[in-house]
Amino acid sequence: MRWMLVAMLGVIALGGMALAQRERLPAECRQEIMQLCRGAEGGLRQCIMTALPKLSDPCRKAIGDRAAEAYPPAPGTVEHAFGTDPKQRLDLVKPAGITRAPVLLFVHGGGWSIGDKAHAAGEKAKWANGQGWAFASANYRLVPQATVEQQAADVASAIAWLRANAAREGLDPDRIVLMGHSAGAHLVALVGTDPQYLKAASVPMGAVKGVVLLDGAGYDVPTQASAEMNIVKPMYEAAFTKDPQRQAALSPTRHAEAPNVARWLILPIERRQDSQAQSKGLADALNRAGASATVVAVPDESHGSLNKGLGEAGDFATEQVEQFLDGAR
Repeated sequence: MRWMLVAMLGVIALGGMALAQRERLPAECRQEIMQLCRGAEGGLRQCIMTALPKLSDPCRKAIGDRAAEAYPPAPGTVEHAFGTDPKQRLDLVKPAGITRAPVLLFVHGGGWSIGDKAHAAGEKAKWANGQGWAFASANYRLVPQATVEQQAADVASAIAWLRANAAREGLDPDRIVLMGHSAGAHLVALVGTDPQYLKAASVPMGAVKGVVLLDGAGYDVPTQASAEMNIVKPMYEAAFTKDPQRQAALSPTRHAEAPNVARWLILPIERRQDSQAQSKGLADALNRAGASATVVAVPDESHGSLNKGLGEAGDFATEQVEQFLDGAR
């Protein structure tokens, strides 16, 4: 998730740096970031990555909006509400000619405190529809207005909405695969391991046929939050606090004892040792508990390019996901 923040925030106009007009943030937001990062130890880039939890709500919203504007929706996209909060919305794109389509539900990243369902979703939707899958991309309430527990509940509520409206929308309520990137990978992993979230939403765990994780690194939160080289430690503290018990309670690896979703594909990028270590730890725990979890390190990708390129022809990670989805039909 730290590389996503570089991509989203590293282009912000600060001082003498310029942006294309459509990408410019409001002057108040640029000034806010400049004040936070002026003279910061470690330089501007590191400060931008760690300052996110300290930004005002309007500034974080503006950053998310600018990022979403870069990704037009796929043709046929329809937005639906699965709750009363403005963030409790999902976009749904359905394949033509299929009356009971399986569903791929995508959950965006952004350090639990930023991001939007539109981010890199349009091309995924076209690809998924071409594979015979309906594609949904969900927003969720963001830190600090919401807790991580509430975010996981939002993911479960999105699943419940898809099931409740399956007959009307032409979906298969019992063939749903979850896919998340970065912080979104943590959230779908938590929903797939800690049964309280699906239970509260009245969703049987068996309805979720698989989970795909794209370069997450927060599956064992206490380990990641305390890592010496974790330059986004303030972001973890904003999401999970410094309480090791709460960090453990929100760690998918710590919930990997049965019951769990039965099938998992975990895709860390090859260049990130922390993501690979966290992925292997989660997979080992799931496999010990009787689930089937496979880790495939993705070569020649960054944190952002893995997500953005998913669905492209000839893409390594896309081929892995297609094989996984074939087993969930």
